[in-house]
Amino acid sequence: EGEERKGNVTYGIDDTPPWYLCIFMALQALYTQHYLTMIGAIVAIPFILCPALCMEETDPDRSNIISTMIFVTGLITWLQCTFGCRLPIVQGGTISFLVPTLAILGLPAWRCPEPHQLEAMTELERRHVWTTRMCELSGAIAVSALFQLFCGYFGIIGSLLRFVTPLTIAPTVALVGLTLFDHAAEAAAQQWGIAAGTFTLLTIFSQCMTDVKIPTLSYKRGSGLSVIWFPLFKLFPVLLTIVLMWSVCGVLTATDVFPAGHPARTDLKLNIIRDAPWFRIPYPGQWGRPTVSVAGVLGMLAGVLACTVESISYYPTTARMCAAPPPPLHAINRGLGTEGLGTMLAGLWGSGNGTNTFGENVGAIGVTKVGSRRVVQWAAALMVLQGLVGKLCAVFIIIPQPVVGGLFCVMFGMISAFGLSALQYVDLNSSRNLYIIGFSLFFPLVLTRWMSAHSGIIDTGVEALDAVLQVLLSTSILVGGIVGCLLDNLIPGTEEERGLKAWAKEMSLEAAGASELGDTYDFPVGMSLVRRWKWTSYLPFMPTYEAGKFTALFTRKKDS
Repeated sequence: EGEERKGNVTYGIDDTPPWYLCIFMALQALYTQHYLTMIGAIVAIPFILCPALCMEETDPDRSNIISTMIFVTGLITWLQCTFGCRLPIVQGGTISFLVPTLAILGLPAWRCPEPHQLEAMTELERRHVWTTRMCELSGAIAVSALFQLFCGYFGIIGSLLRFVTPLTIAPTVALVGLTLFDHAAEAAAQQWGIAAGTFTLLTIFSQCMTDVKIPTLSYKRGSGLSVIWFPLFKLFPVLLTIVLMWSVCGVLTATDVFPAGHPARTDLKLNIIRDAPWFRIPYPGQWGRPTVSVAGVLGMLAGVLACTVESISYYPTTARMCAAPPPPLHAINRGLGTEGLGTMLAGLWGSGNGTNTFGENVGAIGVTKVGSRRVVQWAAALMVLQGLVGKLCAVFIIIPQPVVGGLFCVMFGMISAFGLSALQYVDLNSSRNLYIIGFSLFFPLVLTRWMSAHSGIIDTGVEALDAVLQVLLSTSILVGGIVGCLLDNLIPGTEEERGLKAWAKEMSLEAAGASELGDTYDFPVGMSLVRRWKWTSYLPFMPTYEAGKFTALFTRKKDS
């Protein structure tokens, strides 16, 4: 089976292409596997997060936030490929954290001052307004990530998955997209013609023209240079759409069809590129010391849990695509723990976001036929370098707002659809399941919309408790996940009806020792010591881990 899988890719997971090919393929991986998938998060952050932080539209620090995110995701992608799950997967910013972020910033203490008050502030005062909010988010993201880090490295996630069923996952992930529809509407409404052109082109490129191929030069080991038919529209639908619609906006700006100050004009935010530094090193605590509140941490946990379950489902698929053996339990534990570490670093660095595994790059591996770990390590190094170049990151911020609105219409819809796809495991002819799905999707939207309209309505007499309840009840993905989880585990239903058997098969977390799988998932260094030390077989993230040994330590104590 390994040989059969090997035939599907030019370079397998453990192959090391020549260094010059590594750089070339890393550039290709960077733009096909990283920006193609991360463009949504890169665009969503300045357009959704920054206004919630009370930042000005033309604030050059917007590009510094983007460069921080690219820098940190490059760092954690390298860590994940080298010491984490060791699969060639890309880590990056995620929309899942935006929902709890908006709930936290909706608290009375963090609501933006009135526009006339902001206008009267000095530049230093204005900066203080948004940096204090960013510090609150940074602390909440970093501390909530400890949950994923702990559950991953100590192998607890397998126990949690018994309760996190498809009827919990579906509303949790679907509500990420559904909750953000206001932001899509607001951005698209700036110029409906441009927005409609954006999602029309994106639909044509990504759905109708995936089989249309363009002749291009390619290099294959042994046969040298050759002309191949490259699936341009399959790999680059988002970037092609942005470039074309941006060009249309440029023409309409040059001909003054859009009046001065119109959101669709391409010259509206050019000062951001002008003011952005050429070279800047992001560092932890760059916006100030992170602050921690119970309300913020509990709210962000919803985003962490959504990312955790999503990532588990990607590991076996990625391994299959890049001709690797199925990932053993220790690699999955290490991957989730490293992802938690990445989210913690993203919080401490001040990106305003966490990190998540991108499943879309699995498709890119299938097309490029390059599943080498070394190539993604090079791509991660290039991401880190790009995160240091401020002007390059500023380009993402000056994309006209209606183009972003059109992208949001597709992107948020796809996130919702991805969540609903978990329902394929359950019996949709069951009135029990339909009741749970309907209520866990609709009620969170009702409750969170009312809570955001009546901020400060909760008054228990304890300010900290008021803030916790306000954030929890305003975070739709948390409310939806809890409602779905409680109803599915409390209302009687058979295992087949609830989809538990099919789900368990999909999410099977099996342990296999290093000797059974060769050295694909072993550490790149120090394996002789790891094998020599017997105690490493008790640690769930070590390649020599034997299933059940870690939990046996505690059960034995209980029995005695």
